[in-house]
Amino acid sequence: MFYYLSQWLLDWSAGTSWAETLSPLRLFRYITFRSAAAAVTALALSWWLGPKVITWLKQIKFGQEYADKAEEAGGLTSRIIQKKGTPTMGGILIVTVLNLTTLLWAQWNTLIQLTLLSVLVLTALGFYDDYAKITKQSGGGATVRIKLLAQITLALFVGLYLWKLPVTSELRIPESKTAITSNLVSVMMVPFYKYPIQVGAVVGLLLIVFAIVGSSNAVNLTDGLDGLAIGCTLIVSLVFLVLTYVSGHAEISKYLQVPHVIGAGELTVFCAALLGAGMGFLWFNCHPAQVFMGDTGSLALGGALGIVAVLIHQPFVLVIAGGVFVMEAASVILQRGWFRYTRRRTGTGQRIFLMAPIHHHFEKKGWYESQVVTRFYILCVLFAVIALSTLKIR
Repeated sequence: MFYYLSQWLLDWSAGTSWAETLSPLRLFRYITFRSAAAAVTALALSWWLGPKVITWLKQIKFGQEYADKAEEAGGLTSRIIQKKGTPTMGGILIVTVLNLTTLLWAQWNTLIQLTLLSVLVLTALGFYDDYAKITKQSGGGATVRIKLLAQITLALFVGLYLWKLPVTSELRIPESKTAITSNLVSVMMVPFYKYPIQVGAVVGLLLIVFAIVGSSNAVNLTDGLDGLAIGCTLIVSLVFLVLTYVSGHAEISKYLQVPHVIGAGELTVFCAALLGAGMGFLWFNCHPAQVFMGDTGSLALGGALGIVAVLIHQPFVLVIAGGVFVMEAASVILQRGWFRYTRRRTGTGQRIFLMAPIHHHFEKKGWYESQVVTRFYILCVLFAVIALSTLKIR
């Protein structure tokens, strides 16, 4: 909104005595300025709205009075008791601030509209899941089938919509005088490989579904300790803040030989808003947490990262940058798969980890909650550095 208002004022003042006075409004044309402003705005709004949202959630009794079945089975009863009554659905705060800040500071192009719409859909899905858990006062909310169906439907809609868009990206290679042009579905970049790969529409759609659905659920699985999911999301969003800026800048993308996606620079503003909103939420979610994001936040944040990665041809880099999320999801898949396999073969299910997701495994080994979170942050920073190195190491 501020971008459009500033441009209107500049156009109105052109050729008048107001032109020089209003000339500082040209700053609003720069993505770097609007991204920094978005981060600060989101952080300030989160700090201001946070206490109000927490108080409201307590008043309407949207707190986690129930115990998660997996945690009960894993013997983490004392930690469960300590966290009982903590308000959940704090994702409402993150998403509200994120969407509002993005609308204030970004240009409302197709990529921004699609991203914000997807975030709202996943927020609604998470809200439904959280509401079902709270009203039932049990760990069982929406069924896995319902959640997966909704996520896959959204991902297919995003993929098909992008496939129908005209050519939206190009890659200029110094050795060639021609540019490789494509839509946002048929071509993907592979880490540490110099040239884009033509994957075709069908494979491209499958990769988009995998990126969005996988990322959404992986962040959801990571959200089990105070500050863990939101802290890792902050680090990954910082990676994509850099990648979206590079992808949206014609000259920098040409130099680094990554696809130049028309309009992707505005996703930098979105990532900056996510960074600010996430830092503001972490202020209240760090140990001991005053509020949990719930599925309302985790499904939306994970999906947002997946969508941004898809929009700049970089879903594979998300696997590297989100290495902690991959670890968490893989631990659950391996644990369940091995348990079912051994139960079918021997009659008694066996486990690979003491408990899954893997952050609970380390809790069972005697690590304090703060130790697990801090060490996972360190791993996430390491994965982020590797992800950013793919810009040059090819």
